[in-house]
Amino acid sequence: MLHRRRFLNTMARGLALAGVAMSSLRTAQALPSYTVPLEQLQEAVAPRFPRSVPVQGLVDLTLLAPRLRLLPEVNRLGAAMTVEAAGPALRRSHTGTFDVEFALRYEASDRTLRAHQIKLGRLDFPSLKPAVNELLNAYGPVLAEQSLREVVLHTLRPQDTALFDGLGLQPGPITVTPKGLSVAFVNKQP
Repeated sequence: MLHRRRFLNTMARGLALAGVAMSSLRTAQALPSYTVPLEQLQEAVAPRFPRSVPVQGLVDLTLLAPRLRLLPEVNRLGAAMTVEAAGPALRRSHTGTFDVEFALRYEASDRTLRAHQIKLGRLDFPSLKPAVNELLNAYGPVLAEQSLREVVLHTLRPQDTALFDGLGLQPGPITVTPKGLSVAFVNKQP
């Protein structure tokens, strides 16, 4: 009986210590973060458009401000854009759509969150012949790179990160959530 009681007490203490250890582990894994809502991203990117992109001197494409969307399931952002095409190869101006997805990265030199790893959807101009649409889609990846590569989506202000800076932390992984971008802070590298 005495042995059983000691055994049970030892087991209870062991389980309590394991619970404390697991709680500490979860706390250690939870990094401090800063959240940027979708509306704020949309406001930041809008002034950077329209953007003109010439295509081989035949067509000039003008991309209007994108409509951003959060894609937390793939940890990326999406952008749907209206595109206007005009130029010597076309008789008149045509309006179409352009869709892309991209990841985000932090640029420490100017404290910005930028688009990178751009993945093109499809350019679609309903009023153009299918062959012309296919030609424009052949240039689509170049268009996506020229128009969106390194587009600044948000700039972290000193007051946004002052507390983290004081704790020796810097922006780290960026996660797309249903509420916006979550920028985790990690220990500064020496």
